[in-house]
Amino acid sequence: MFSQQRELRFKTSFEWNLGLKAGVNAETIPLTDLPTIIQEVNKNLMEAIVESLNPQFNYYICFDQLDLGFDGSDLYKARLVGLLLAARDFNVRAKAAGMQFSVLIFLRDDIYEDLIFEDKNKITENYTTRIEWDTPRTERTLSQLMAKRFSSVLQIPEGDAWDFTFDEDEKMTGRQSKYQHMVDRTFLRPRDMIKFCNAVLTAHTTNRRDDASLPNIFVNRDVNLARPEYSRYLLAELDDELPKHVPDYKKYIEILKSMDSLQFERSDFDEACQKRALFLGADKQAIDILAALFRFSIIGCYAPGGGAGGSEYILKYKDPSARFNEAATAFRIHAGLKEVLGVKKWTKSG
Repeated sequence: MFSQQRELRFKTSFEWNLGLKAGVNAETIPLTDLPTIIQEVNKNLMEAIVESLNPQFNYYICFDQLDLGFDGSDLYKARLVGLLLAARDFNVRAKAAGMQFSVLIFLRDDIYEDLIFEDKNKITENYTTRIEWDTPRTERTLSQLMAKRFSSVLQIPEGDAWDFTFDEDEKMTGRQSKYQHMVDRTFLRPRDMIKFCNAVLTAHTTNRRDDASLPNIFVNRDVNLARPEYSRYLLAELDDELPKHVPDYKKYIEILKSMDSLQFERSDFDEACQKRALFLGADKQAIDILAALFRFSIIGCYAPGGGAGGSEYILKYKDPSARFNEAATAFRIHAGLKEVLGVKKWTKSG
């Protein structure tokens, strides 16, 4: 704000209480005194904004796409922390004044986890809401979201929109519904499901053009033919996000491409890393690579049965609190990456 001057000059009519040091002229303020007064400037700005609000209105200030400029640097993290704390302070002050004023910050889980600051746990517990779909913690589903879109475009009842669009009487492999088949290949994000549905629409249009006798509803063939396009999209999404956090991410992806199945043993991965030791660098350990891939839900760790849910593969996008198990001996690549990685089988044959 003040980098182009050595001192700030104000007109004598400037009436804010800046909390100046004794002996400092109110008309000319040296930059060296800014650390002393900037908090007072911010405080007065906040009070002026709150006093100008109309209690009959609802105000929302939203910050989104903060990940676009995220570079993992301490400076950027400090800016995000400052934004979070400022939003908290503004919201608390507005509520105390009886005003309907909300500062909303949309931030990815993995970026928020990287931030370390005082009062983080209080903010997490009292001022955050997780936006999620198709988990035990919410009743929201991606099918509901898509039903709204189908209903709007096709002018059909929203409640029946998914079944009107997808033939769920015809099951996918393993007696799985088309919806669950598609959900399992997402990161439970709306944009993933929207992209998948658009890819299915493209495949359906092509199929109907080649064979007009096919039903005008999405069938298994449409979903299967849509998977390669969708899989390329999913990897492209990771290509955009991961290099900031994991600089060698593409090298790790090459290791996964060498696996001959979605499910693989720890010993197979260790062997693949040893073969690429020069490519990876001497400081790269297989366990650290697995941990990085797990953190971003590219792979899941096998958790043996014994609980109510039985044996399963733990993927972090389904449970953000999940931690990498260094003792795990079996892993599974995210199903949405099967086609783009060229993995041919689900399970390695003996």
